Amino acid sequence: MPERVSRALEIPLRPVEYEGSRSSSKAGSIDVDGRGTPAHHRGVQPRSRRPGPQSGNGPRRFRARREGRPGRDEGDLAGRGHRGDDTHGHVDDLARFVSPTRVLLCRETDPADANYRPLEENRERLRGARNADGERIEVVPLPMPRPLYLDGQRLPASYANFYLANAAVLVPTFNDPADREALGILAEQFPDRPVIGIHSVDLVWGLGTLHCLSQQQPAR
Repeated sequence: MPERVSRALEIPLRPVEYEGSRSSSKAGSIDVDGRGTPAHHRGVQPRSRRPGPQSGNGPRRFRARREGRPGRDEGDLAGRGHRGDDTHGHVDDLARFVSPTRVLLCRETDPADANYRPLEENRERLRGARNADGERIEVVPLPMPRPLYLDGQRLPASYANFYLANAAVLVPTFNDPADREALGILAEQFPDRPVIGIHSVDLVWGLGTLHCLSQQQPAR
């Protein structure tokens, strides 16, 4: 697929290598600020095409990729993904850049919920973080909807799985009291385009919602 997009848009395709091995990332495993700072989760990003154990090398790969940038890795959410996420921590269900200095981060306020501790760990991880330009990153909490289940399995329902289009922001909603709050927070972050809620209870049965079924396309 990257090769087809490269040909169609006439954009050069540069393979990423680390220690002599091709690296790849998949779907929502990273989010970027557009200026060299990634948000990712150590448990899933990135992967080498070389066979054998690879855990723990993701942060080093990101530092190596950032040419001419300080060796920071502030986007590394070293905690766990939230309960119900079958990817073990794809960041598009946890944290999303809305500007180079601001990140929306999911937060669970019920201490009895299974997601409370891992999401608090992620919040502490980003406290005082700076981007690749040395600027402090502001963390804006994004609520979590109530748990949704299918056949006893908790589903990865998250407002962070929104899709940022050129002329709108499409946000998954879950017929939940927190829907309105989440839409309001996103409207504050993107005042230049309408924020549209899309009912996604049936969609999340597939273990993902709007951002999971899409992919960004580079500009020409």
